[in-house]
Amino acid sequence: MSASPACLACGSKERELVLDLGATPLANANVAPERARAAEPRYPLQLLFCHACGLVQLSELVPPEVLFSDYVYLTGASSTMVAHFTAFAQEAVRRFELGPRDLVVELASNDGTLLAAFREQGVRVLGIEPAANLCRLAEARGVECEPRFFSEATARALRAERGPAALVCANNVLAHVPDLPGVLRGCRHLVEPAGVVSIEVPWLLHLVERLEYDTVYHEHVSYFSAGALAGAFARAGLAILDVAELPVHGGSLRVLARPGSEHGPALAPFLARERELGLERAETYHAFARRVAANRTALRALLERLRGDGKRIAAYGAPAKGNTLLNYCGIGPELVEYTVDRNPLKVGKLTPGAHLPIRPVPVLAEDRPDYALILPWNLAPEIVQQEAAYRARGGRFLVPIPEPKVL
Repeated sequence: MSASPACLACGSKERELVLDLGATPLANANVAPERARAAEPRYPLQLLFCHACGLVQLSELVPPEVLFSDYVYLTGASSTMVAHFTAFAQEAVRRFELGPRDLVVELASNDGTLLAAFREQGVRVLGIEPAANLCRLAEARGVECEPRFFSEATARALRAERGPAALVCANNVLAHVPDLPGVLRGCRHLVEPAGVVSIEVPWLLHLVERLEYDTVYHEHVSYFSAGALAGAFARAGLAILDVAELPVHGGSLRVLARPGSEHGPALAPFLARERELGLERAETYHAFARRVAANRTALRALLERLRGDGKRIAAYGAPAKGNTLLNYCGIGPELVEYTVDRNPLKVGKLTPGAHLPIRPVPVLAEDRPDYALILPWNLAPEIVQQEAAYRARGGRFLVPIPEPKVL
C-alpha cells in the first residue's frame, strides 16, 4: 500500500479528502472457508478531489500485481454485459469499416467476451490481460491474449511487433490504472496516425446523483467526470470525437478519440450537465458523503426491522461493489445469512470482511429466504427476471442503492 502523493491525472498536490469509507479488505479477495479465522489485510478507502483537474481518486493505492494477478470477475457471467459488448463490436465494425487486415486490441480483455465478438466478424484481435487465469479462459475461446500489464512501453513493443491498431478498447479498466498519463499515451501511440481509442468508464455524475458509493473500492483508483477525462486525453495527445452515455455499471460514458489536439463538440453537453451538478466543487462531494452515511443508517434499519419480524434474508451476487457496501455498513451473517452467485470462481468461498458464504444460485429458490438483497443492483432487472422460481415461491428482492427498498 502506498500513499498517492499527487494527482494521478495532472500531478497537482491540491487535493482534498471528501469521502472516508474506513479500512476495508480488498473487494475481490474472497476467503476460503478454512481461512475464515485468519486476519485479512485492510486498507484505507478514501476519496480525494483534485482542485486542479477535477479528478476524484483514492488517497492510497494497492499495487496492481496484488489486485490483478489472479482475478475473479468474469465479463461473460452477465448476459447484460455480453449483449452490451456484442452490440458494441457490431457497431464498431460498421462505423470504422473494420476488416480482416485490421487489428483490434483490448486492454484488460478479461475472459475475451468483447474480442470474441470482433473475431466472429473476421477482425484480428489481441487481448492484453494481466490476470493469467483470465488469459487462459480467453485463449480457450480462440482469442489471442498476452498476460501482462499495458503501459507506454508495452504499446511501443506491440506497435513494433504487429503494426498499428485500428481500434484500441479500454472498457472498465481506465479507473484501475495508477499511471493514467502513460496508459493514454500508449493508446495514442498504438493507433497513430488514424486509429481510434474507445474507452468506457463509470460516470462520476451518476455515482454522485444516484449515490453509487459502493462502486468505490481499491481496484478503482480514479472516478471520472467528462471534464477530468477531457483534460487527461488532451495531455496525452488524444482528441475526443464522440461521447455517449451508456446504462451499464450504473451509468457510464463511452469516449471515442483519435490522435489530435482539439476535442469535438460532442463533449459540450456532458460538461454542461456536470457544471449543473457542481462536480467542479469539493462541497458537492462533502454533501455526497453525508448522503452516504444516511444510506448506511437506513439500510441497516431496514434489515434489522425485517430480522426483528422473523424474516430470513439472503443476498444475490458477490460483486466487488457489494463488498464495499457490506463492510462499510457492517452487514454480516447476523443480518444476511449468505449470498448466491453465478461465478464458479466465487462459489464455495466467503465474502471478504463480512464473511457471507457464497453459494450457487439455485440455492435461492430451493432454500426460499423471505428476502434477497441484490448486491449488483445495476443488474437488478436481469436478476429479477432470471429468478422467477424464487419469486413464485414468495421471495422478494431488496435493493440498497440509491435508497434501500423492497422491489
